[in-house]
Amino acid sequence: MAANDNIQIALIGAGGMGQGDARYATSLPSVKLVAACDLYKGRLEHCREVWGADLFTTRDYREVLNRNDVDAVIIGTPDHWHSRITIDALRAGKDVYCEKPMVQKLEQGKQVIAAQKESGKIVQIGSQYASSMVYQKARELLAAGAIGKINLVEAWLDRNTAIGAWQYSIPPDASPDTVDWDRYVEPTVKRPFDATRFFRWRNYRDYGTGVAGDLFVHLLTGLHVATGSAGPSRIFATGGLRYWNDGRDVPDVMLATMDYPEFNLVLRVNFKSGGTIEDFGVKFTGTEGVMSTGFTELKLWRQPAEREPGYSIETFSKDTREKFLAEYRAKYPQRTPTPGGMAAQTVETYTPPRSHNAHLEHHRNFYNAVRSRKPFFEDAVFGFRAAGPALLTNTSLWENRACGWDPETMTAS
Repeated sequence: MAANDNIQIALIGAGGMGQGDARYATSLPSVKLVAACDLYKGRLEHCREVWGADLFTTRDYREVLNRNDVDAVIIGTPDHWHSRITIDALRAGKDVYCEKPMVQKLEQGKQVIAAQKESGKIVQIGSQYASSMVYQKARELLAAGAIGKINLVEAWLDRNTAIGAWQYSIPPDASPDTVDWDRYVEPTVKRPFDATRFFRWRNYRDYGTGVAGDLFVHLLTGLHVATGSAGPSRIFATGGLRYWNDGRDVPDVMLATMDYPEFNLVLRVNFKSGGTIEDFGVKFTGTEGVMSTGFTELKLWRQPAEREPGYSIETFSKDTREKFLAEYRAKYPQRTPTPGGMAAQTVETYTPPRSHNAHLEHHRNFYNAVRSRKPFFEDAVFGFRAAGPALLTNTSLWENRACGWDPETMTAS
């Protein structure tokens, strides 16, 4: 594909994220949406309203993959279809942008990695923190030793709205006539038509991955970009249904801890914390400072390591105190304070340009990769190294045990 060639794309799964992805994609030069697939009739109608009446639409994604005019696909379906459609698309010769999490089940991860390798096609996972300037700056500062050696990372993403808690709107015309329910439940448990399970799919284990796949993956993506880590070795999680008792079978409060080689990670999600509409952050604590990141800002507090540990010898005898002080001052000579030794107590704040949009940049990176044939780093391996530990938080919670994970071989234990 020449650098000035148009890229023709198809959208498979035209819900909120899917259509949002398609809007970002088609806002870029020489990217055109030529086909859309969804199991709800109303969304296909809306796609034609937005992208033109000549847009090809279907309920069967295989019809999209059979089209010779489709170069790449965006996969925005519920999680339980991600791996199957990704693999089928790669085998059909299409480049793939797949929403996170890359897979719903651990055993699917290596299948997607193998399919990408065999096809030679571009795969990029849709966790936009990988393209955020905030996390690129965090990586730069950490590599320069801005806060010394990291020992603890805390990350959270709290939500306080019904939509944020997955109470998505259900259209009044939802019925077996407007929804291809049989195709929707094909990979999972067969049930009678249920509009709530279709439109609020994140609430159910059959179709989604709960807090882990929706939000922990984002936090892990940002962390892995900033630190360069491949992942943790041990995972433990807890949580429960505390507020949104609406029939869902996944938690609305979830906590997890993970052991990385050089630091520990604490994760938190709460869908009714009483705070702001959406409270998001990652806090890196190091031996010489603290760094915090949000959606559009990075703050850095530098705190040099203590020159001497200090002492508490008040309870020792006089002779012991004198001996201790003599040894202490031999090791840490007393210094006369000077104005030049005063440390500035400042906070460094870094903000991207107002025009920076991580979602848009993530799509720009994908289509640049499609043209250049040089994959963006958030490929299937990176995607699974973020999804695997996240999915294991579900395993840990449901099975009430700590889970092992080898980030190099991407194997659970």
